[in-house]
Amino acid sequence: MSSASSLSATILKGAFGHHASDIHFYPFTSQTAIYFRIHGKRILYKNISMNQYQLLLTFYKFTSGMDIGETRKPQNGIIEHQQGDDFYSLRLSTLPTHHLESLAIRVLPQTQSYNLKNLFLFPYQYKKIKQWIQKRSGIILFTGPTGSGKTTTLYALLHALLKENSYQTISLEDPIEKEVKDILQVQVNEKAGISYQSGLKAALRHDPDILMIGEIRDKYTAKFAFEAALTGHLVMSTLHAKNAVGTIHRLQDMEIKQIDLQQSLIAVAAIQLLPLTINDQITRRAAILELLDGRLLDNVLKGGDLNHLTDFQSFQHLRKKAYAYGFISEKVLFEYQVTNE
Repeated sequence: MSSASSLSATILKGAFGHHASDIHFYPFTSQTAIYFRIHGKRILYKNISMNQYQLLLTFYKFTSGMDIGETRKPQNGIIEHQQGDDFYSLRLSTLPTHHLESLAIRVLPQTQSYNLKNLFLFPYQYKKIKQWIQKRSGIILFTGPTGSGKTTTLYALLHALLKENSYQTISLEDPIEKEVKDILQVQVNEKAGISYQSGLKAALRHDPDILMIGEIRDKYTAKFAFEAALTGHLVMSTLHAKNAVGTIHRLQDMEIKQIDLQQSLIAVAAIQLLPLTINDQITRRAAILELLDGRLLDNVLKGGDLNHLTDFQSFQHLRKKAYAYGFISEKVLFEYQVTNE
C-alpha cells in the first residue's frame, strides 16, 4: 500500500499546485488516464498502468471509509488531507463502468479564505449584493450550474456578515464543503434521518438570525425555506438554473405561490464564472452575475419581459463588457456564446 500512498501523494501535490477543483480517473483496458479540472477546463495530467490504478483505488476506498469489496454500486467517501500548512477535504465518488470502476475526487480547500470583493469581476455587482445582505428577513438565491461558485459565494457572504455583526447562523449542507468558524453547520444525512426538511425544522427551534440552506432540491425544501423567510429569518440558498429568469420559473415549477415570491424573495443572483486571461494565459476565474431585485424582480414576477429594461444586464451583455475591458479573450467570448446561449 506504500506505493499507492506515494503515488497518491504525487497526484494530490500536482492537483493542489495547479489549483485543480477536481481529479478524474478514467480506467481503460491497459491504462488509466488522470485528468485535472483547472479553471473549469479538463486537462490531462498523466497516464498510469491499470495495476497502479487498482492499488490506488483500493487505497482511496480504504482511507475514505468505503467498502473495498463493493465494485457494483456507486460509493462516496471523504478524506481529510494536509499539505504543508494547508488543509483539504477530498470528496471521493466511485462509479461502476463496464468491468471497471471510475473515480472522481472533488478538492475542497479548507484554509483558503474567500474575499467577497475578489470573487466578482465587476465591483458594482459586489456592492449590490452587499446591500441585499443587510436585510433581516427574506430569501436570497444564488443560481447556476455545478461548479459555478454558488457555495463559495455563500460562504464569503456569511463570512462578511459575521465579520461585521454577531448573528446566530445555522447552515444545512450536503455535504459540508468547508468548516466555518462561528456557524452551526449541520450535515444533512438522509440515512440518519436528517433531511433538509427535518434539519430545517430543528434549526428554526434554535433561534437563528440567518439560515443557509446548501441547496434547494425539491418543492418541500423550497416551501420550507420560504416559510422560514416569511417568519422573520434571512435565508440564503442555492438552486440549479441556467439564468436569473429561469430561477423564477423553477420556483414556480416547485409550486411556490406568487404571493410568497412577492413577499419573501429579496433577490436572485445567477452566477457564471469567466476565465480571466493575461497574455493568453488563464490566471483565475471571476464571476459575472445576472441580478434580479426590486423593480426588475417585480417585473419578472408579473410575467414581464426584461429585454426593454436598460438596467438589466444579461450574461451575454456582461461577457461582451468583459471582452471590451480586456478581461477575457475573443476565444473565451466565442466559446461561451456557443455553449450558453
